[in-house]
Amino acid sequence: MIQAPARRIPDEARMGFLPQEIIRKKRDGAALTEEEIFFLIEGLTRGRVTEGQAAAFAMAVFFRGMGLDERVALTEAMMRSGEVLQWDLPGPVLDKHSTGGVGDTVSLALAPAVAACGGYVPMISGRGLGHTGGTLDKLDAIPGYVSQPDADTFRAVTRNVGCAIIGQTGDLAPADKRLYAIRDVTATVESIPLITASILSKKLAAGLQGLVMDVKVGSGAFMASLEEAQSLAKSLVTVANRAGLPTSALLTDMDAPLASAAGNAVEVAYAVDYLTGRRREPRFHEVTVRLGAEMLFLGRIVASVADGRARMEEAIASGRAAERFGMMVAALGGPADFVEASERHLARAPVVRAVHAHRTGFVTSVDTRTVGVAVIALGGGRTRAEDVIDHAVGLTNLAGPGEEVGPGRPLAIVHARDEGTADAAEAALRRAYVIGQDKPAGRGIILERMAERVA
Repeated sequence: MIQAPARRIPDEARMGFLPQEIIRKKRDGAALTEEEIFFLIEGLTRGRVTEGQAAAFAMAVFFRGMGLDERVALTEAMMRSGEVLQWDLPGPVLDKHSTGGVGDTVSLALAPAVAACGGYVPMISGRGLGHTGGTLDKLDAIPGYVSQPDADTFRAVTRNVGCAIIGQTGDLAPADKRLYAIRDVTATVESIPLITASILSKKLAAGLQGLVMDVKVGSGAFMASLEEAQSLAKSLVTVANRAGLPTSALLTDMDAPLASAAGNAVEVAYAVDYLTGRRREPRFHEVTVRLGAEMLFLGRIVASVADGRARMEEAIASGRAAERFGMMVAALGGPADFVEASERHLARAPVVRAVHAHRTGFVTSVDTRTVGVAVIALGGGRTRAEDVIDHAVGLTNLAGPGEEVGPGRPLAIVHARDEGTADAAEAALRRAYVIGQDKPAGRGIILERMAERVA
């Protein structure tokens, strides 16, 4: 790893800047210069800009927005606030980022599949946020797995296995960590320019050569409407490409859980079942393969997205992706036989209960957010930062839209620590599901693709 070269602001220019005047300028709707943005972010990183000033800046951006040049400058300033990874590998360094969903355990299957196709995936993931699950919380369900290894281990596993899924260190984009904490308590999280800079600064700092964004849309997503998701995806793709990172985006449906499992250990078990061929649900498979195809195309491993899809299908069907996943788990401290015997290693909840609908019919809609909140209430997520997650709890066999439910097919199976939390989860599931007599028309999981060709 290397320290990113600092954005040099001439001393005479720095002497002319005042944080409050830059904030005033943005408050009044004017565009900030690259130097002004770098000054603010450098000041936030080094303590010369106070939390109150950073909060005022975030609020000004929330209401006044940012143009493309400002978004690029903010992203690059936050990226350069800490270390930037450099890689010397025989293949392209690729990654994906999801804006968050329920039952979204794609990373666990996608990273090893892309690695099996010749890409290198140093995936830096996060904890759960709100009602959505976090990849690191899932990996922590694997006994012995070190989700925050030292830099040498991270680099070695990436090189030797082809993929390593770990947590963000404090050295990557520290300005983003500070600004996000301020946004989180000042009602300024839902700002597309700030979301864009937050996501991309970390990805740029990871030294990537290609990035695919999975922008979720629907009741279980942070962007509930298609228009909001399109705006975010366009911002991410445009800013990333302007900053020199080839990026495309897929808008994917989150009006139902992506997988039929939601939780931590249960989602890890689901990923193992998927990779080994014991269970391959169409929605989950389609998103995994399409995201991987985009990554292989951006990395120039294949000549087209269609070629990438074929390569991904083969890597998964042949078992090579499952082999890479097992290698990654073992290299990061987990059991050497995890893929072969995951049920022996993963914790199990003592209360397992099937929840049936009150009447037979078809699932016409699912309030996916309510499903995600039910997992948190079981203990599978956090309501406070200091909460300890119960990795064993969760939901499995979740019915999807269009499925017929009745005596032989429950809405879901609850995995709980006690009868009381199981009762609460059962009640939440009944609120989340709408059952009708007619089977609804299906819709594709991939709603739209956004890309920008860079010369």
